[in-house]
Amino acid sequence: MTDENVHKVSEASANTQAAGNGESQVAATDIVRRWKREDLVKRGSLILHGLALVFSVIAFIVMASNTHGDWQKFDRFEEYRYVLAIAILSTLYTGLQVLRHIHELSTGKESFSRRRLALFGFFGDQVVAYLLLSAASSAVPLTNRMRENNDNLFTDSSVAAISMEFLAFFALAVSALISGHKLSNKSYI
Repeated sequence: MTDENVHKVSEASANTQAAGNGESQVAATDIVRRWKREDLVKRGSLILHGLALVFSVIAFIVMASNTHGDWQKFDRFEEYRYVLAIAILSTLYTGLQVLRHIHELSTGKESFSRRRLALFGFFGDQVVAYLLLSAASSAVPLTNRMRENNDNLFTDSSVAAISMEFLAFFALAVSALISGHKLSNKSYI
């Protein structure tokens, strides 16, 4: 439990002592369950953003190093440049989200208002997830055509980067679902 939750529990126990005995115990356990659920959602969001960060970094590194001589250079193909650009963008976004989550979990303080964080997380996750899916999908036909003629290290590296972007998309898509759930359950909307 964080310091904030310990403070909340002590307040809740003081309030429950003032109220009736049976009702107060039920109310206190409900409050503690809700806080545990909120902590689980925060940690789950951190894990999903962390996975998206790892997959994005791998896609970025693999695509940026995908130069194998002659025509086998990623920068000669517009689709692969798009994959690299979105991998960089996704790395930056998920890196900032991971840092924000770690800061909030370690200090117990939110960097911005809850409403702004919820909206930013929801829309940011959706936009970056869409861009990841778009970039990966645009490079698949080119890679398939190349693999029909020549299956080599260049096409294998391209497939690896595309696969990492699809995995980052899935992590951010689930994170967007969680963000949407958090938004729908808040009273400040």
